[in-house]
Amino acid sequence: MSTTDEARATWLTQEAFDRLKAELEELKSNRPVIAAEINARREEGDLRENGGYHAAKEEQGKQEGRIRQLEDLLRSARVGEAPTTATVVVPGTVVTVQFDDDPDDTETFLLGSREISSTTDLTVYSPESALGSAILDHKPGDKVSYDAPSGAKINVTIAKLEPFGG
Repeated sequence: MSTTDEARATWLTQEAFDRLKAELEELKSNRPVIAAEINARREEGDLRENGGYHAAKEEQGKQEGRIRQLEDLLRSARVGEAPTTATVVVPGTVVTVQFDDDPDDTETFLLGSREISSTTDLTVYSPESALGSAILDHKPGDKVSYDAPSGAKINVTIAKLEPFGG
């Protein structure tokens, strides 16, 4: 798998993958409960003034959206251990960047799926984020720039890489 293919895949630990798969299965098994709630509320009468019906439909929409999100995420997931060495930035590495406009300002984060954030104290940046996509395939000492969501151009130097320890 090339580094570019790895960047497109969503890197997850086995623990995160299992947790997300269990959430997906629970959401899918809850579909009949939501459908029964909608039917029960529908039988209460005029749907235009039935708050319970609209609340149940809204809950169903949120649930189906999360199901689609999880299915897409798990379909593209690359499950496994973090890289054991860190010579270039790839998903699963812990990256420390130094902001060029303030050499004392550094940030350390894990490059990976935000879904893994519940399993670590590290901040997690997605490879698709502005910073994440700018630093992919770079090594310590490389200077890169990216456009922040505010439109500002931010210049950073990759200070350090290490494998994710979980």
